[in-house]
Amino acid sequence: MMEESDPPFMEFYKNLFDDHDRSKKNHNGVSDDVEEWELPMIDLGRLDRGGWEIADCKREIAEASRKWGFFQVINHGVSADILEKMRCEQIKAFKKTYHEKSSNHRDLNFPVGSYRWGTPSATCLKQLAWSEAFHVPLSDISNMGGVTGLRTTMEQFATTVSELAEMLAEILAEELGHKSNFFKENCLPSTCYLRMNRYPPCPVSPHVCGLMPHTDSDFLTILHQDQIGGLQLVKDGKWIAVKPNKEALIINIGDLFQAWSNDVYKSVEHRVVANRQTERFSTAFFFCPSYDTAIQSCAEKSIYRRFSFKEFRQQVQDDVKKHGYKIGLPRFIL
Repeated sequence: MMEESDPPFMEFYKNLFDDHDRSKKNHNGVSDDVEEWELPMIDLGRLDRGGWEIADCKREIAEASRKWGFFQVINHGVSADILEKMRCEQIKAFKKTYHEKSSNHRDLNFPVGSYRWGTPSATCLKQLAWSEAFHVPLSDISNMGGVTGLRTTMEQFATTVSELAEMLAEILAEELGHKSNFFKENCLPSTCYLRMNRYPPCPVSPHVCGLMPHTDSDFLTILHQDQIGGLQLVKDGKWIAVKPNKEALIINIGDLFQAWSNDVYKSVEHRVVANRQTERFSTAFFFCPSYDTAIQSCAEKSIYRRFSFKEFRQQVQDDVKKHGYKIGLPRFIL
């Protein structure tokens, strides 16, 4: 059954593996020797305690966003029950056969184009993502029908993490001196996404990543991952591995927030390392504005020119098609 549910990576990308073998390269830069670190841990329960605890908590959120671009939160308002149900439901969805997933079988009933795997634009192994995903706009979840347990759980998860993302974005704006309705007005459920990820066991790790190095093209990403590990990020110029914590959600700053904050908050490069023996699951929520939303710095002297989210996304897609990788914010520097 495992073979039937996994996408046909080796067959579909055979030419990339053949090229790799012929060039006799032993490695593609994914080192096994990466130190495991704890991300900054922030207890959001302090926001309900009043006084200096609120101010301290907000300051820590901003500090982690400046120095790390990543942090983890506990007492985040998303119940352990919802997180566990989300994990179980997505495992069931991914255990469907590859044919059922790729043909969007009636039991799944996801929006057309939701199921993705590998990297269609890859021209070499280091550009190949050994993963599969259901990438679903929030506004489409309620129309799914089909797998009721999955739909209901996705709706519950999306509702609670949407509220969390909006709260964190407003705190980050406030810490820059901006009381802003920008996020409430522009990052609506209709413009945000939920992405369920599965990283199958990979016989060619470490030559292939589960997800190649990238930054996120949104304001904030909220991630719930299992205990397998594999998420790595760049800190002080070197890759570090993130220690899993089942109680916590991981938050990371995206490109749009880096531009909006005028480089105060950092959108940091990260990747997922493939595991030879064990599959890994995660769920990501992407806090995005509408395509026509204008992104401009909240500072007087801006590093970046004003651009729309649609323009940014289009530039990323063009670069990936042309160069095989994303260039991102450097394209928009004044």
